[in-house]
Amino acid sequence: MNQSRYVRIVQGILALTAALFGLATVIAGSRVLIGFHPGYIVWGPLLIYNTAMGIAYVAAGFIAWRNLKRGRYAAAVIFILNFLVLGTIGYLFATGSSVAVESLRAMIFRTLIWLVLFLGLTWVNRRKASLNKQDA
Repeated sequence: MNQSRYVRIVQGILALTAALFGLATVIAGSRVLIGFHPGYIVWGPLLIYNTAMGIAYVAAGFIAWRNLKRGRYAAAVIFILNFLVLGTIGYLFATGSSVAVESLRAMIFRTLIWLVLFLGLTWVNRRKASLNKQDA
């Protein structure tokens, strides 16, 4: 398999991962919004944020598939937003607010996933640029 095809496959895997993660986030959030109880206290603003971001995750996946640079930018923005929310709920959890440890763990997971997606898309972008230089 040539390197250009390999890089395109990695880009597709990252884009698909983003979209599927977003779909799972929307489904999980929607279930709680319609009344399913996950077994721990759900902080309403975080639930709404995560469900809405699930839609953004799906969109970012499609963007990353179609346009690498814009997809990378979308992943960076999502990572930063998630990191800021993580800091906020971490603070609330530490001060004894009604944020469940499960919510904190889930936000850490989301933030790390988007860091990995951003770094992966950055790698793909650099590899494509390197391959384009070799072809020129």
